[in-house]
Order: sequence, then structure tokens, then C-alpha cells
Amino acid sequence: MLTEAPRLPVLTADFTSPAQWVAGRSWAYPDGGPVNPGDDKLDHLVPDAAYSRSGTFWARRRPEGTWSTGLLTTEGSDEDFMVRAGDVLEARVRLPHAEGAWPAIWTWRDGGQEVDVFEYHPDNPDLLELTNHVRDTHHSHRDPSITPGALVDLRVRFGARSVTWWVNGTHVFADHRGVGRAWHAHLIVNLSISAGRYHPAPAPGVSEMSFEVPVLRVYRSTRTVV
Repeated sequence: MLTEAPRLPVLTADFTSPAQWVAGRSWAYPDGGPVNPGDDKLDHLVPDAAYSRSGTFWARRRPEGTWSTGLLTTEGSDEDFMVRAGDVLEARVRLPHAEGAWPAIWTWRDGGQEVDVFEYHPDNPDLLELTNHVRDTHHSHRDPSITPGALVDLRVRFGARSVTWWVNGTHVFADHRGVGRAWHAHLIVNLSISAGRYHPAPAPGVSEMSFEVPVLRVYRSTRTVV
């Protein structure tokens, strides 16, 4: 039986490192940001380290109605790290409580190449959204362990023929479509704020919210894996 080659860590996230991560700017947003209302977001990206560099991603209401939000991306950094087909990403996240919060870990390059490791909306408190936009596949994973404030372990294998997700150590979805052998993309970690079209906007009395990413690592095989 063919066994998979050992995997070596190629990224251990150090969110404090400007060589590894760029704060408050992403070409996944029009003109690199800071706003993206066309995607139903109230975000106003800010480079302030207090919003993202600790691994806790904050959002705070602004007087004009948008929200200052934390975003980190490997795009444009000195290291310019990109995930490749066959890589495995592992992350631990603490989900937010407040409705309107929209945390995500995802990939992006040149106007696309998006795979969502996860998205979460507290108005659907037991649901994680797992999506391969490269090949148009999606899974809504419901589980009682998914709840506002919960610590959740995520594992995603970006297979050329199938993207596969594990949640809290349990295999939950394989899309059998994959990303293709030549796929590669930058990483984004951020907290967006819903504007109300698809999920509720924050309640008027809410002025700040956050979610945490204590751990994020990427592993790569020592040989080509499909």
C-alpha cells in the first residue's frame, strides 16, 4: 500500500512578524482596501498592530458606521509565503460571540484562488462554512461543538484532486474537486463585519468584537502529493 511521505512545517505563524504578515491591506479588497461594501462588509481595514498582531483579531465601530477591522495576509510580505497544492494547514481558533462578526481563514491570489479554511457567523451558531471557490464546492458543517466562544481545531489538505477538511479531529468533508496541481495562493486571516444583506449586522449597542487564532501552521510533503 502506498503511504504518504512525511510532512515538514513550512510556516509557523508569527503574527508579530512584518516579514511574514502584512497588516491592514489586501488585494482581495477593491484597490487593496480599506473597504469592501460590495461583499456585504462593513470593514475598514487598519494597519494598527493592536487589531491583529497578537493573534486576537479585533473590530471596533467607527463614528461613520463602518468598523475598524484587523486583517493579516502573507501577500506583499518580505517572505511572500504561499500555500501550494498538497499542503496541509492546521489552525486553532476561538469563535466570536457577537452577531455581525465574520471571522475567516482563507487564500487569495490574482483576483481568485480562494479556498475558505472556514467562515463563521454567530447567527448560525453551530455552523462552519467550508468552501473551495476554485472549483465551486461548498459544505455547511453543523455540530454541537461549534458554538460562540468555542475553541475549534481545523485541518485542511489542499489536494490537487480533492480539498479535505477535518474539524476537531474528525473528517467532515472532501470535495473530490481539488485545486489543481499548479495551484498556489497567499493566506489571509481576518475578522470582517457583516453589513446585513446575508447575515445580521451588529446590534446598535455593540461597539467591539474579536476572535482568536492561537495556532496556525502549514505543512508540506517531501514529495509531490496529488
